[in-house]
Amino acid sequence: MPPVTNKNISLIGFLVSLSGAIFFSTKAIFVKLAFHETHVDATTLLTLRMLFALPFYLLITLYAERQEGNSRISVKSWVLIAIMGILGYYLSSLFDFIGLQYVSAGLERLILFLYPTFAVLINTFYFKTKLSGTQIAALVLTYAGIGIAYVGEMKLDTSNPHFYYGTWMIFLCAITYSFYLVGTGRMVLKVGATRYTNYAMLFATAGIFTHFLITKNISSIAFTPALIRYSLAIAIIATVLPSFMMSYAMKKIGSNNVAIITSIGPVSTIAQAHFILGEPVISLQLVGTLLVVIGVILIGWQSKKTVR
Repeated sequence: MPPVTNKNISLIGFLVSLSGAIFFSTKAIFVKLAFHETHVDATTLLTLRMLFALPFYLLITLYAERQEGNSRISVKSWVLIAIMGILGYYLSSLFDFIGLQYVSAGLERLILFLYPTFAVLINTFYFKTKLSGTQIAALVLTYAGIGIAYVGEMKLDTSNPHFYYGTWMIFLCAITYSFYLVGTGRMVLKVGATRYTNYAMLFATAGIFTHFLITKNISSIAFTPALIRYSLAIAIIATVLPSFMMSYAMKKIGSNNVAIITSIGPVSTIAQAHFILGEPVISLQLVGTLLVVIGVILIGWQSKKTVR
């Protein structure tokens, strides 16, 4: 299949990718609202998210088996899929939900947006790929942007005793998700994109449910209307729908174009956090966000050149 170039970007592919990125960016908003209104803990909220999303992914898995199920999956591939699922959807989501208890939605999205740079570093140091001048510049820009935004956030949130802990949890989320992305790039060629994604999601769901059963009690969940409403919103609006949309967009316009378009994510989250959650927006945050977005766009642009 020839690489997708800018000339191949259709309007529908662009709009679907953009909408998917905005839907993904609502996750932090819904999580913050759920924490504020229901006082639910991170593990319970994450478990409910996966519980409501599970039926959709089971249906997708059955469909994918009919479409991509001709090839046999080796034992080694099953192990790698399980590891990637645990890293990408279980641990990273758990770290993210824990971190969101202590940091703003805007800062969470900015830190998470470092995962493309972490993926570049993993490929550089583990798989021995070379860093180009453009990639080095992108890394400098993104980390400088995070540093500037972080200083601004500290000025706003100095009274929070768990601020640094929450920040560390979000960083762990970005790191574990970057490992998932690197592994995904190698596994989808062997297994098929839809099969791989859904099996990884199912392994992650098993891990999350096991974690909940070991640490919590089902009877302790207060199934209030607000909790159910936010759990459904996180599962469907912020998880299932955008995952479908991103998959469709990647087929239409290519993964590198999607990666660049989804740079709108942090901007969308910051805007929603301001108007919905009442989080303040300061100049340092805006400058940091701009640098991070430029850095990620440079990484996507460099990847496009490499593919060609």
